[in-house]
Amino acid sequence: MPWLLLIGAVVAEVTGTIALRFSDGFTKLLPSAITIVGYGTAFYLLSQVLRQGMGIGVAYGVWAALGVTLVAVIGALFLGDTLTWVQVAGIVLVIAGVAALELGGAH
Repeated sequence: MPWLLLIGAVVAEVTGTIALRFSDGFTKLLPSAITIVGYGTAFYLLSQVLRQGMGIGVAYGVWAALGVTLVAVIGALFLGDTLTWVQVAGIVLVIAGVAALELGGAH
């Protein structure tokens, strides 16, 4: 169950971040509201993950790595952002680091 909640937190955070892009500095009501609800939901779900006993390093690492990766990919595929090979390598390294964190915590 904690992993399902963590995935929900990632989805909520990514939704909030993408909406933030469209909020035009919080001047547009709907994207601004989606941003606030998205971030609020993400933090609530993350708190529930921690409450259920997942280590904060693993939970936050997975949350951050997946969030950054998804936002970068969505930005590149749908929002006209660029994604260089150096950035792709950085994302791979972040994911590898989180995987190492998770594997190291299994001992």
